[in-house]
Amino acid sequence: MSREILLLVDALAREKNVSREVVFEALEGALASAMKKRFDQDADIRVAVDRATGEHEGFRRWLVVPDDAGLQEPDRQELLTDAQESFPDIQVGEYIEEPVEPVEFGRIGAQAAKQAILQRIRDAEREQMLNDFLERGETIVSGTVKRMDKGDAIVEVGKIEARLPRSEMIPKENLRLGDRVRAWVLRIDRAARGQQVILSRTAPEFIKQLFENEVPEIEQGLLEIKGAARDPGVRAKIAVIAYDNRIDPIGTCVGMRGSRVTAVRNELGGEQVDIVLWSEDPAQFVIGALAPANIESILVDEDRHAMDVVVDEENLPKAIGSRGQNVRLASDLTGWQINIMTPEESENRQAQERDQLRAVFMEKLDVDDEVAEILIDEGFTGLEEIAYVPIAELQEIEAFDEDTINELRSRARNALLTEAIVQEERVESAQDLLNIEGMTAELVAKLSANGVNTRDDLADLATDELAEMAEMPAERAAEFIMAARAHWFEGQQ
Repeated sequence: MSREILLLVDALAREKNVSREVVFEALEGALASAMKKRFDQDADIRVAVDRATGEHEGFRRWLVVPDDAGLQEPDRQELLTDAQESFPDIQVGEYIEEPVEPVEFGRIGAQAAKQAILQRIRDAEREQMLNDFLERGETIVSGTVKRMDKGDAIVEVGKIEARLPRSEMIPKENLRLGDRVRAWVLRIDRAARGQQVILSRTAPEFIKQLFENEVPEIEQGLLEIKGAARDPGVRAKIAVIAYDNRIDPIGTCVGMRGSRVTAVRNELGGEQVDIVLWSEDPAQFVIGALAPANIESILVDEDRHAMDVVVDEENLPKAIGSRGQNVRLASDLTGWQINIMTPEESENRQAQERDQLRAVFMEKLDVDDEVAEILIDEGFTGLEEIAYVPIAELQEIEAFDEDTINELRSRARNALLTEAIVQEERVESAQDLLNIEGMTAELVAKLSANGVNTRDDLADLATDELAEMAEMPAERAAEFIMAARAHWFEGQQ
């Protein structure tokens, strides 16, 4: 039998052009599988084949685990204290092994082992081809559509097959057998039994890489594409910056008579590409991203990471774009929430905010309408500014004397202190909510102010109610509500 094993190993190594070691390892796995069938339990079997003689021996083994971990797999594990009764020096992570009677190889055994070995070799060859592909470091690949599988395209790229899912194809794109196609390497799925390389033609990285291939200045480090946003097959925006003052970044990406941008568009099924200048100033970046619309004014809200952009009636359709496409792409590109509004809408919002601020000043500072208006006109937007800005700034207000200034600062500080105490009391009364993952004291205070003090109170809310109450996206609100409802179902699981 030992001679049969050595002859089998040599023959398969030559036939499949792999090392003898690969075949030996595959053989050990096949023999271990055969030995495992003797056991009713999920036994862990190890087989060792002598590379020189072909003799083999098998062992059943148990992994030594910490006592506090418990036996997660009783058929394969042993607690440390139990193991040390027989093997005093053994440590966690080591194995206890017990010899197992070797299987009889024979003709049938040899055939079964050969099949298992061939499968192992095919897996090794597949892994090697994938590693060879990854070593090339390609981010964009070209291949031929070999077949279609449930709407997905199976693309032959060199020696490997890659999968281009229907969801990653450009809409209205109709790929057929034999078509040449280029795509971005989206991810590698090593766990997949089929194609492990997943491609995409809709990813923003694809258009960035296409421009890098077309524009030599990018590879030379003179130009950089800082970001991209796409509505695949329809329109895209890319943000570029030049690191050489002699280079026009937009003109360089467009190319002579539009040659470079046209090459990219043709690859993307005629997708319209807007090229905008990247800027460190977020407002300037947003203005560029909203082109071709002309912007009248822009208000940045750092806390909400949002911008209110004012455009006139003529530029409103351009700023929004067909079905909101232009503003949506600009928002994706810049990473800012962009709210488009007309001058009239902006004035109405400002008037509403002014009314709210006036009401706060009149209530919290116990002042009349005239004093509140003066504070607003001087640029104060909250009690904190009145309470803690340098007193010199308040002294510049001609309408107030020193006594008035000191009284206003005192009232503002007292109001803030009262608010802090109230918020702390609300948080203390809503400790149940703080145990929910992601919940903050500030959010708890908002909820408590609206009568939401317990998990059940939160669980009873509708998503839109919580989103409006807490000023958060609907998706986030839904997550909080589901977390609050989790304890309802614990007893059913």
